[in-house]
Amino acid sequence: MKSFLKKLVETTSPSGYESAIREVIRAEVAPLADEVRVDALGNLIALKKGRAQNGGQKIMLAAHIDEIGIIVTHVDDNGFVRFQPVGGVRTLNCVGGRVRFLNGAQGVIGSERLEDPQRVPAFERLYIDLGVQERASCPAKVGDVAAFERPFLDLGDRLVAKSMDDRIGAYVLVETLRQFSTGNLQTPHQLYFVFSTQEEVGLRGATTAAFGLDPDLGLSVDVTGSGDTPKGLVMDVYLGKGPAIKVRDGGMLSDPRVVRWMVDGAENAGLPYQLEVLEGGTTDARAMQLTRAGVPVGCLSIPCRYIHSPSEMVDFNDVQNGIKLLAELMSRPVNLADL
Repeated sequence: MKSFLKKLVETTSPSGYESAIREVIRAEVAPLADEVRVDALGNLIALKKGRAQNGGQKIMLAAHIDEIGIIVTHVDDNGFVRFQPVGGVRTLNCVGGRVRFLNGAQGVIGSERLEDPQRVPAFERLYIDLGVQERASCPAKVGDVAAFERPFLDLGDRLVAKSMDDRIGAYVLVETLRQFSTGNLQTPHQLYFVFSTQEEVGLRGATTAAFGLDPDLGLSVDVTGSGDTPKGLVMDVYLGKGPAIKVRDGGMLSDPRVVRWMVDGAENAGLPYQLEVLEGGTTDARAMQLTRAGVPVGCLSIPCRYIHSPSEMVDFNDVQNGIKLLAELMSRPVNLADL
């Protein structure tokens, strides 16, 4: 199954330009779902119908398929490209990095000479070198977008790619859907697997999808930070210790009943899990929570190192246990009133 993940993470699809990754996922889920459609904002929505005639709930499961990237703002006479970020790109991670444009053109990010080389350059000091010598021969023009270019790296349990955020969440959704389509699992619910767009620039796809679906319950599947690197983030989440159940992040408080339900599901199935409190950032769960009259939500998180860099790292055991936990939760009735 790593071959499918490799295809997901190596596909170039920055925010607003998700057509390529959407088609990769559509080809995988079309034989597995009862219905598949694409909405006006480009969200891919796959429905798995439950066996219950009544008593089941409409549950929205969301993972975003866009990735951070850059957009061209100017091309000078010598063919050097100036750019601005699309999503949470940090200049610290840019210099020396490679990018791929949607037309296939590739380039390397350079920096002007800095008066103080100890300082992190601003975006205004960075440029992309596409190997040309004049503006007329530059394959990128103003308004073109690109994403970081890095091959998938398999280190055994640890996997590295430029877009684990959040192709790993999409992978979890696809493999969970597969459990209900080709395995022995059944669900009492109407499960809407939403592969959402434009999350990195403001949760836009999930906002419109949630409004259209009006779910009874929502779960996002996304990455979260880890506290297991030298002098890194102070956080009780670690690679290899299981998927994380979000309690809070910078934009959302999970419904306490949803947290208890997820914890109970993990413990009853004997699956490892961690509780997550993230200081900054948020997920599609925030958009679902605030739709219409409000929706109880939670988030299943995959611990990840080096988020929003060209080399994001996850542990494949956490991913597999995340699939098992999500499948376990979706296979049973949900009654939040009892929690």
